[in-house]
Amino acid sequence: MTETTIKKVSGASAPHGPDGQRYLASGQRVAMRMWVDEPPTDQKPGAARDYETVGYVVAGRAELVLEGQTVRLEPGDSWLVPAGAQHTYRILETFTAVEATAPPAQVHGRDA
Repeated sequence: MTETTIKKVSGASAPHGPDGQRYLASGQRVAMRMWVDEPPTDQKPGAARDYETVGYVVAGRAELVLEGQTVRLEPGDSWLVPAGAQHTYRILETFTAVEATAPPAQVHGRDA
């Protein structure tokens, strides 16, 4: 049967994850999350996830290192991290971004 329920997540009451992310709308195949005013950081340890991530920079700047390639992310930029790709990042300037993950990252504790 086709899912027909409309889901809304209020920005004021969006649940927060362990790393500061805000969980936004989520379906069976895709989920959104938002990072708001993340402070500058040193490069994070590398990781490879079992979900695909696309993101959009609202404000701030960061560097994304994906399989040895470095890209600078600035407001208005978007990015893709394929499932299984080794990657890391460093926040250069207070950062706000929206990401979508498929399948949903937070399912079964995979959001780390």
